[in-house]
Parts: sequence; structure tokens; C-alpha cells
Amino acid sequence: MADGVITPAISVLSAVEGLEIAAPGLKPFVLPITVLVLVLLFRFQKRGSARIGTVFGHVMLVWFSAIAFLGIIWIIRAPRVFTAIDPSYGVDFFIHNGWRGFVVLGAVFLVVTGGEALYADMGHFGRFPIRLAWFALVLPALLLNYFGQAALILLHPEHSSQPFFNLAPEWALYPLVALATLATVIASQAVISGAFSLTRQAVQLGQCPHVHIIQTSEEEIGQIYIASVNWLLMIVTISLVLGFGSSGKLAGAYGVAVSTTMVITVMLAFFLAVRKWRWHPVIVCLISALFLTVDLSFFGANMMKIEAGGWFPLAAGGIVFALMTT
Repeated sequence: MADGVITPAISVLSAVEGLEIAAPGLKPFVLPITVLVLVLLFRFQKRGSARIGTVFGHVMLVWFSAIAFLGIIWIIRAPRVFTAIDPSYGVDFFIHNGWRGFVVLGAVFLVVTGGEALYADMGHFGRFPIRLAWFALVLPALLLNYFGQAALILLHPEHSSQPFFNLAPEWALYPLVALATLATVIASQAVISGAFSLTRQAVQLGQCPHVHIIQTSEEEIGQIYIASVNWLLMIVTISLVLGFGSSGKLAGAYGVAVSTTMVITVMLAFFLAVRKWRWHPVIVCLISALFLTVDLSFFGANMMKIEAGGWFPLAAGGIVFALMTT
């Protein structure tokens, strides 16, 4: 649930912050524009996942194609970034940097945030569309763009503070900011839809007070809208934007929320595999240990950000837990 409010806040805010690069004089307008976009985003939720997907699906296709293209442009200029595929560089990094290398994991983790929404939205779209979109478009585009950002920093270290928007030529900055804002609105919608799904499941399990649930599709049982949850999320999201003031300050809260979500997901999958699927406990333990080795490393690195914003998702989780147990 905390992820459901932090994702829209940090995503939309970081996109609108691109205006500061295009025109530094627009900096005072970043927060008001972000709040306006968020209000429109939450007002649009009642139209349902199917209609939103029809309207915005083409935008996402343009978005991922664009970020892949920007990455390729810079990869061509510094193809040596592909040496990063060699895992020995990662091992060498940790050997020579020790504790500092572990701390860096907290920042590196932000490149995989959003993956948790794939599972939260399984009921809205089904497995096949999510798998197809991820492997055919999203993952390749993200990798190309991240390699492009690395190439840019190798060639121009002074752009390390905002590598994404500096990938684009000056004339393309405004269109890129507009496209990024649209893309983050859609990405945020996916996590909000997941919050609706979780709320309904909690109600069905007797872990949440009854709420008014609206079915938005005649074909998909998972496509729903819950007005009370929607407006509560909007109020908290806008409060986060105004309270933290920048995407950089929100990063700590975001990392804690998602890394904790992923650890909990592995633990839940363990019990599902043993009790429901009847897998052998030893096999499940080995598989879970493999995933937890990665997830707990990121979790530990993000726990050092509790004072810098990481307290929020833990507090939100505590409130929801108190509600459920009560």
C-alpha cells in the first residue's frame, strides 16, 4: 500500500523535474505541476484498467521505443559499456569497495523498482500480456537505456546528476518531459490498480472493513475500482510530494517500500509452494534461499535509509497491519 502512494509521487515528480534541465527558471512550478498531474491521474481511475489500457497502450509503446533509441545513440559512442555484462567487474567492485559497495546497492536497487507491480496487476491483465510486454519490449528498452546512461556518464561525468534527460538533445527535452510524464502517470496507474486488488482480497479474507467495490469490466473479474481507497491514496501521495519536495528525497522511502515488498513476496511464495503446490520443502528452501540472498542484500542496504524517508513505508505498513489485526 505504501508502494501504491510512493510510486506515483516519485515517478511523476521525477518526470516533471526534467523541466529544470530544459528551463531552470521553471523550477518553482515543478511541485504545482506535479500536484495537478496527480489529481488528474486519480480522477481518471474510475474509468477502469481496460479503458485506461486502450487509451495509454500506444503511449507506452512510443515511450519504450524512445528510451531504447536514446540509449542506442550513446551506446554507439561508447560501446565499451557492454563490458559491464561481465560479472567479474561486479565482484571486483565489492572486493575493492567493501562497505561502500554494499551501501551503493541501495541506490542501484531503484533500477528494478516497478517489477513488483507486474504481480499486483496479474488479475487485471492476465499472465500472457504481462510476459509478452515485459520480454518483448520493456526489458530490452530498459537495458538499452541504462547502458546508454552509463555511456553518457563515461563520456560526460558532469551529467551524472541527471543522466536520463541529458541523453536527449536540447531540442527534444520538452517533448521528452511530456512523454515521461505521461509514461509515469500510466506506470503509477498500474500500482494504484494493484492497491485496489489487495484491498478487495483483504476484504474477502476478513482482514479489512467492507468497502464499496465497483466492477469496471464485464469480462475480467480482476478489474475493479474502489473510490475510498483511490481518494485516500491521492491525499497521501500529494502529501508526500509536498512534504519531501523532490524525487531524490523520496528515493529512500521508495527503496524501503519495494525491497520489503520483494522479501515478503519470497516468503509468501515459500508457503504457497509447500502448502498449496506440495513441493518438497528442501527444494523450496533452496529456491527461496537463492532469491532471499539477492533480496535481503538490497533490503539491508535500503534499511540504512530509514531516517531519510524510509520510515514512511514502515509506518504505513504498521498502520495497515494494525487495521487488519484489529
